[in-house]
Amino acid sequence: MNAKRKRLNPKAMARPVTLFTGQWADLPLETLARKAAEWGYDGLELACWGDHFDVQRALKEEGYCEQRLELLARYGLKVWAISNHLVGQAVCDLIDERHKAILPPHVWGDGNPEGVRQRAAQEMMDTARAAAKLGVKVVNGFTGSSIWPLLYAFPPLLPGMIDQGYEDFARRWHPILDVFEEVGVRFALEVHPTEIAFDIASAERALEALGYRASFGFNYDPSHLGYQGVDYVAFIEHFADRIYHVHMKDVWWSPVPKRSGVFGGHLAFGHRDRYWDFRSIGRGNIRFEEIIRALNRIGYNGPLSIEWEDIGMDREHGAQEACARVKAMDFPPSAAAFDAAFARERQTQTAS
Repeated sequence: MNAKRKRLNPKAMARPVTLFTGQWADLPLETLARKAAEWGYDGLELACWGDHFDVQRALKEEGYCEQRLELLARYGLKVWAISNHLVGQAVCDLIDERHKAILPPHVWGDGNPEGVRQRAAQEMMDTARAAAKLGVKVVNGFTGSSIWPLLYAFPPLLPGMIDQGYEDFARRWHPILDVFEEVGVRFALEVHPTEIAFDIASAERALEALGYRASFGFNYDPSHLGYQGVDYVAFIEHFADRIYHVHMKDVWWSPVPKRSGVFGGHLAFGHRDRYWDFRSIGRGNIRFEEIIRALNRIGYNGPLSIEWEDIGMDREHGAQEACARVKAMDFPPSAAAFDAAFARERQTQTAS
């Protein structure tokens, strides 16, 4: 696709470093905010589960959004995005008992699959409204996919089966995006296995299915691309005008064959025989300097949000270490070519 590039002001302040709260939903928001401030974070990317951000309370309770903002402000933190991955997953998925464990009771309801999908779609519309009320412009999340189980084409796929999956995705997400556009908020899909987009090719097809609506873009996360063998730096360049948010997350994959491969062998995270595992930032294989350079080239100036996952490390140690590492690895672009000073007219003239 033809990517539009914005010029990033080299004198602008550093991109804020935030912590995605999804993996910390067992902690009350105030506890996590205090810790995040102590660890050096500039803000939080609020998950719409736990007590961190409640979509329905935001819409129905006077002052709820203001109270969330005031809580963050007490610790010097801000919010640039909220995330509702769990509900978004149910919009297009083939619903089963696993979804009951991750969905709010009012979305699960009686568990009828089509009813769950429709209630999930309504909740995503409400998420856009709640985000606007909070004052943020981006909602991150998942879409689900009716065709993820068809990833491996055996038995052989019948003609049109994949097309039908993208048509189902578009039919369910167009009304959701109508609301996003009404309230001035954008949806950023985290490109990820199990979603309608999980690599560059499928992400392009998702955009095409929606007619390239500007309200739909991506929450860029290199970790889910790297272990698949997808060029995660090229993703940024290819979708330069669709990078609406960035997750900083690392992953390790083995340099030699293992007893399991990319599909994981039904082994738990952390198992010694896995081919890949998520790691704390700087301890995996992701080339973050190349990511920063690519983000500079496309003019991305939004938050760098750390989604911290590493089953082999204490999470508080890891979250603090990751914040410092991301702040150290980020840098502004140059305002001029490094050899511009060689030109005679640029040299400083001094009188003796």
